[in-house]
Amino acid sequence: MYIAQAFNVLHDWWRYLVGIVLIVIAVVIGQIPFTVAVFMKAMTDGESVFGLDETKMMTMLEPNLNLFLMLLSFAFGLVGLFLVVRLLHKQSITSLTTARSKIDWKRIWFAFILWGVVSSGFILLDYYLTPEDYVVNFKMQPFIILCVIAVVLVPLQTSFEEYLFRGYLMQGIGVLAKNKWVPLLTTSVVFGMLHIANPEVDKLGNVIMVYYIGTGLFLGVMTLMDEGMELALGFHAANNLFTALLVTADWTAFQTHSVLKDMSEPSATSFTEIFMPVFIVFPLLLFVFSKKYNWTNWKDKLVGPVEAPLKESLISEIGIEESIIEENNNID
Repeated sequence: MYIAQAFNVLHDWWRYLVGIVLIVIAVVIGQIPFTVAVFMKAMTDGESVFGLDETKMMTMLEPNLNLFLMLLSFAFGLVGLFLVVRLLHKQSITSLTTARSKIDWKRIWFAFILWGVVSSGFILLDYYLTPEDYVVNFKMQPFIILCVIAVVLVPLQTSFEEYLFRGYLMQGIGVLAKNKWVPLLTTSVVFGMLHIANPEVDKLGNVIMVYYIGTGLFLGVMTLMDEGMELALGFHAANNLFTALLVTADWTAFQTHSVLKDMSEPSATSFTEIFMPVFIVFPLLLFVFSKKYNWTNWKDKLVGPVEAPLKESLISEIGIEESIIEENNNID
């Protein structure tokens, strides 16, 4: 039902193609301040702007300024996506978000608080077990500024990714493919592959793509089973927000004035970093959500067909009948 809602709006294939182009343009516009700031810093330091790779660019600015400018592009992207949905597809944000009559904020907060507690617990447990791998990075003033930036902009960043992949593309691909497994797999793989430029990939190797694609699959399953994005929105926001506030490392995408700094040398085969979340933690979370929200009929919701609502089917049938009557009149 969640994907099928797109049948009720303008869902021609070319609209999704144009929409993606417009959303990318919005993101690129949002990246201009970051790019200008990095180039100005490079010229001030006497470095060539042509030799900068992404890892270098991410470490040139003061961490709070870097985080603000980096997240700004996602805010532009979210605004661009909402405009595309409203103006190009004539779709409400509610129907892009959920199959329910209104957005369920209790679901968002439940997933946010649950994963915030669990993920923070993992970080603190690891600090307790291996304190030699961390240094306390806390400084009051930079941390307060970080909190303001993170609380305002990180949910915009994660919401943009969720609305793009679990919303816009999930519905768009679903109504075109007329099934659920194609959009589920496609959005999960594309979501994961877009993280391939992250510095974590250089450090851990391509094996970390198991985590990124697995996370996309987890969020997609959650969205389809719950007939809406609310749980995915809450989970993703908590995942990035609490990580940004609690721990950073020289080799991660988020360089922040967090409470802790991880000084350990990560292993390319790290079970806890890559495989445990995907194959143990995420399935357990799905089990918890399924019990709380009474999920049933898993096979149909994840791999079943996507059918046009009765309203659209009737309109099509009426159109066919009118054509037949018109042809008969012309023959008479």
